Amino acid sequence: MADAAIWNDPEAAQKKTKELAALKADVSGYAALVAARDDIRDMIEMADEEPDPEIVPEVQAMFNDFKESYEKIRLKTLLAGEYDGCNAIVTLHAGTGGTEAMDWTNMLYRMYTRWADAHGLSVEVLDLLEGDEAGLKSVTFQVNGENAYGLLKGEHGVHRLVRISPFNANGKRQTSFSACEVMPDIEEDLDIEIDPKDIRIDTYRSSGAGGQHINKTSSAIRITHFPTGIVVTCQNERSQFQNKDKAFQELKIKLFMLKKQQNADKLDDIRGKVAEIAWGNQIRSYFLQPYQLIKDLRTGEEQTNAQKVLDGGIDPFINAFLKWEALGGRAREAAADTVAIR
Repeated sequence: MADAAIWNDPEAAQKKTKELAALKADVSGYAALVAARDDIRDMIEMADEEPDPEIVPEVQAMFNDFKESYEKIRLKTLLAGEYDGCNAIVTLHAGTGGTEAMDWTNMLYRMYTRWADAHGLSVEVLDLLEGDEAGLKSVTFQVNGENAYGLLKGEHGVHRLVRISPFNANGKRQTSFSACEVMPDIEEDLDIEIDPKDIRIDTYRSSGAGGQHINKTSSAIRITHFPTGIVVTCQNERSQFQNKDKAFQELKIKLFMLKKQQNADKLDDIRGKVAEIAWGNQIRSYFLQPYQLIKDLRTGEEQTNAQKVLDGGIDPFINAFLKWEALGGRAREAAADTVAIR
C-alpha cells in the first residue's frame, strides 16, 4: 500500500525513480570496476606467458583508468551524510579588500560554475549584487545534481587571495577575502514556524540580467530574520510570489540547521561559526604572486597549478576534505570551518 501511494504522487515517484537510477548506476559502476580488474589480470598473465614490451604501457594505461574509477567510487562512499545527496545553495560574500575582494568573489563564482559544468551539474542564480567598480559584492546560486551538497560542503569558509593587484597603479601585492556559505537544498516541507513579527520583507528591482520584466518590476525579495540576523534574497524568478517562496524556503533551511544545534556552543558543520571575513579565519589560501600555490589549511592539500584550480579544478581539495572529514578531522579542527553570514 505504501508503495502504491508513492507512485500515485508524481513528486514522490520522481524522487524514487531518481534514487533507483542512482542505485543502478552504482551497481553498474562496481560491475565495470570488477571487469576492469579482471582484464588487467588477464593482460598481466598474458605478458608473463609471452613477454611483450608493448603490453607494459597498455597495462599501465588500463591500471591508471582503474585507479581513477576506483577513487570515484570510494569517494562516493564517503558521501553518506544526511543531506549529502541534496542540491547545494552556495552564497559568496566579498569581505576585506574592497574592489579587490569583489573581483575575487567573481573569480570564485567563475571557479565553482566551471567545476559544476565539468561535472554535469547545473547552476541556477538566485541572487546577484554587482560591485560598484568591478566584480560581485555577493552572489547566491544553486548547484543542482547528484551529491552536489556533499561535494561542495567542504568549500564552506573564508577564501584568501594574494596577488599583484590589477586595480593598483603601483602594482602592489594585495590580499583579499571572500566568504563561501554552502547549504543543502532540502526539498521536504520543514516544520519550521516563522513569526511574522520576527521578519522584515523588502522588495526591490532585480540587479542582474533577465529581460525587461525582471529589471523593470520590483520582483526581487529580501527577507531579514531579526532573532538570528540571517538575510536571504532571491531575484531570479519572474514573479514576486515565486521569489518569495524560494526565499522563505532558504530561510527555513537555515533556521532548521540552526535548530538542530541549538544546544551546541557553535553552529554545526553545515552553516559554520559566524566570523569576520578577514585575517585568521580562512580555510584556504590562493597565492598567485610571487609564486603560485593554493593550500587548504585544514587538510594540508596543495596545488601549484593555480590557473587550473581557478578554472574549476578543485577536485583535489574536495577529495582531500572528504577523506579528512571521514578520519574525524572536522571534530579535531572545527574552529577552522568558519564563515560570515550576512
